[in-house]
Amino acid sequence: MMEVNIDKYSGFCFGVVYAIQMAEDVLEKEKKLYCLGDIVHNNKEVDRLHNMGLEIITHDDLKNLSNCKVLIRAHGEPPSTYSIALKNNIQLLDASCPVVLKLQHQIKEGYEEIKEIDGQIIIFGKEGHAEVIGLLGQTKNTAIVVKTAEDLEKINFSKPIYIYSQTTKSPEAYKEIINLISKKIKNHGGDNVKYVVHDTLCRQVSGREPQLKNFSKQHDVVIFVSGRKSSNGKMLYRSCKEENNNSYFISDIDELRSSWFTNVKTVGICGATSTPRWLMEDVQKVIMNIY
Repeated sequence: MMEVNIDKYSGFCFGVVYAIQMAEDVLEKEKKLYCLGDIVHNNKEVDRLHNMGLEIITHDDLKNLSNCKVLIRAHGEPPSTYSIALKNNIQLLDASCPVVLKLQHQIKEGYEEIKEIDGQIIIFGKEGHAEVIGLLGQTKNTAIVVKTAEDLEKINFSKPIYIYSQTTKSPEAYKEIINLISKKIKNHGGDNVKYVVHDTLCRQVSGREPQLKNFSKQHDVVIFVSGRKSSNGKMLYRSCKEENNNSYFISDIDELRSSWFTNVKTVGICGATSTPRWLMEDVQKVIMNIY
């Protein structure tokens, strides 16, 4: 009989758990609650909460609302969102992750400090990601966002640099960018250039990468469950695939394929920080009952 295990470390991080719990608590008493952007990058969970009364809105929608409640998800928001809410008499239910709020505060302080010496704030992250938008807002949108080595062309290596990372990025990728910038500063003759590296990765998230690599080694096949929008999901899936080539990315049970389980003895199911536990359990049931 095939053994099917769910990784005990996979599933929502505490920031997502807090945001969803806040939404559920409100919707137990009220018929509708607005949420600024997807509460989590997982369509199945978004659909579940939508059926409870959660309505996803955009920043443009926010400008046209007034006298209502709006949930801020774990990713955090720029200062402009709070200004709009104050102007329009909107009650914000702030579920911003404490780790993200701490980073926002660090970047704001860094920005105030480095602008006095004509320096640059660098954010290692994904352009357009909700968390990064909130971080950019702390610098009046003057920070430089880099994701790849090619993006480093945006940086002036003769000027002071403070670098921070989006909380959910890979530690290895962040380290690589940090080292590349250091080399470029030296190549530009900038031995005296101020270069400050800030450790802003979420330990709960970054710790999952080595855990998942170990989990992947222990199983014949790995089923990675995640929403397609999840940056964290893409990063963690790559880690699984590196350790076990028989790793497959799915967003729902209908994406499972019988050919994956031929002559297989052990299957491991895991997911991103945006993957609900109930979805991984549904996947487990289907594999055990059908395959």
